[in-house]
Amino acid sequence: MEAVTPSVGAEQVAPVGVLGERLSHLRLCGPKAVQRVQQSLSRHGQLGPVTVWRSGSAGLEVLDGFKRLGAARELGWTELRIRELSGDGAEAKVAVALLNEGRGLTELEEAWLVRALYREERLPQPRIAQLLGRDKSWVYRRLALAEGLDEELVAYVRLGLLSARAAAEISRLSRDNQRAAAERAMHGGLTAAQVGRLVGALLACPDPESRARLLSETPVGLWSKARLSRRRQRTSLEEVLTEVAQIRRSSARLQSLVVEPSLWALGANVSGLVSEALRGLGPVLEALCRTVERVLEENNRTATC
Repeated sequence: MEAVTPSVGAEQVAPVGVLGERLSHLRLCGPKAVQRVQQSLSRHGQLGPVTVWRSGSAGLEVLDGFKRLGAARELGWTELRIRELSGDGAEAKVAVALLNEGRGLTELEEAWLVRALYREERLPQPRIAQLLGRDKSWVYRRLALAEGLDEELVAYVRLGLLSARAAAEISRLSRDNQRAAAERAMHGGLTAAQVGRLVGALLACPDPESRARLLSETPVGLWSKARLSRRRQRTSLEEVLTEVAQIRRSSARLQSLVVEPSLWALGANVSGLVSEALRGLGPVLEALCRTVERVLEENNRTATC
């Protein structure tokens, strides 16, 4: 990689409150990931320093360790061990890729990094390719992914509702078809590979009507025949008990998620999406409660007759 590697300072301790997260838009850092790191910090303490960059008057900005910082705040920690890198804005962003060479960035994170170098640092695409050790076509594809993906899908990914790989597959569609495909993928519990096959089928559709029909139908072809042959029709009793158990688990999990401050700190797009979803959930739960109460009352009257 033909790049000026930022120099690394000695490890030191810094107050949590002075560590900025201006570059967090380059990384995926969902609530579940922060929770896992929080558990690790509680059990083992801080195993490695957070890597930061001194951004002039803006102070220290985190380059690597956003989940550790979020977890430390959740735990009420006041200090973290850090190591400081020096360099300009472009070098700091390139360092994000260098620091994650072993673990690797997701395709979507690579796309965000390329867009930041192109739009924020004003670097030409050939120079970005040179700095990241990639060819120009790779940079072009990543930039197209970042700029072609609907912002609501980005919010889904940051919330952990849609995988980065699935979002990359869906980005092959035009923006006006992306949300419907994402909802089909999430509601159907499709894997990234299945989403890829769904996207391929949608791209092959000759008109909007056939695309809408494909999205509304159960995509049987996305599952293997072996899996289908093992499935059997569940009885009504099994369906009811399964759904009740699922709602109870989902309700408990949802209650714990919505009170997490880290969820509402993921940006305006994410918090807006969550607020809208929660407002829409209220009438659904009220209708379900009314139905359950009516059915129980009718069954009680029948039982006493």
